[in-house]
Amino acid sequence: MTGHDEVASDVLDIVLPFRRMISAERQCDPFTCAACRAPHLSRIREQIREGTPVCFVLPGFPGKSPNLDKVLGPVPDRAEEVALAFLDGLCRKVASVYPPGARIVICSDGRVFGDQVGIPDEDITLYQAELRSMISRLGAGHLDLFNLDNLYGGMSHDDMRRRLDDKYGGDLARLRADVAGGGPELALYRGITRFLFEDAGGPTRAQGRAALQRDCRRRAYQVILRSHAWSAVVGDVFPYAVRLSIHPQPCGSAKLGIRLVEAEDNWLTPWHGVAVSRNGGYTLMKRVEAEKDHDTRLCFRSARPYEYVLAGREPHASDVEVSR
Repeated sequence: MTGHDEVASDVLDIVLPFRRMISAERQCDPFTCAACRAPHLSRIREQIREGTPVCFVLPGFPGKSPNLDKVLGPVPDRAEEVALAFLDGLCRKVASVYPPGARIVICSDGRVFGDQVGIPDEDITLYQAELRSMISRLGAGHLDLFNLDNLYGGMSHDDMRRRLDDKYGGDLARLRADVAGGGPELALYRGITRFLFEDAGGPTRAQGRAALQRDCRRRAYQVILRSHAWSAVVGDVFPYAVRLSIHPQPCGSAKLGIRLVEAEDNWLTPWHGVAVSRNGGYTLMKRVEAEKDHDTRLCFRSARPYEYVLAGREPHASDVEVSR
């Protein structure tokens, strides 16, 4: 191995312990599996040769789920804060083996999916503004944000999505065939369908269960097509970056699935759940599950619900108050 190869391997070793894999493939060892490592090593190596910070891109952080059985409201809270602090810390760890360090560009995709997942554009705008404020407050200097507004600024939000579909949209018939063929696309389709059903199934649900399931299956295809379109945009804008994903990924994938916060559900994300403080760390749970636990209490920050902590314990930040 050359010096660049060794450093690239060291950088990847920092990230791999946090990867998310499709459950059936968890027996694969990322530290020894060449197929798992190769797609990411080559990208890291090229950036190290240039002497620049290693750039990772992470599509995600779209906006809070519209289902208040899962989340506390439309703005980022402790769940996002823990995830952002983790990502910034990961970059700082990279600097211990590669002095130029790393940067992570969060490619916030709420504007891409909002019309399909039921998040109003005004809530997406608020979420993105609050996310920027949170990054600044945390001093998370290794993180950047990129979104559809950066690409098509000046257009209406619907026109942004139409432009995205026109330039990067995929073939629905081809996608249906890929899902029918099984494998990663089927797992993604099932996961997204489940999330769409849950997000629409909260206290304000208007449709019957069977009709809602049909609608969610239809919208899941559109979400995947938009996901592929956004992935193509990210590839065009950040061609040399290491590709991260909040979704579990199979062995050898060009994307590296990454776990942002501990959760029993391998598909749960900070924007689909709440942060529960326990055992010296945080676990993601759905709001209804956190509230069933009589050992937890809801905490507020700036009069907003923010996290759950164990009864009798103080919250982690001085400006967070425990409900009484």
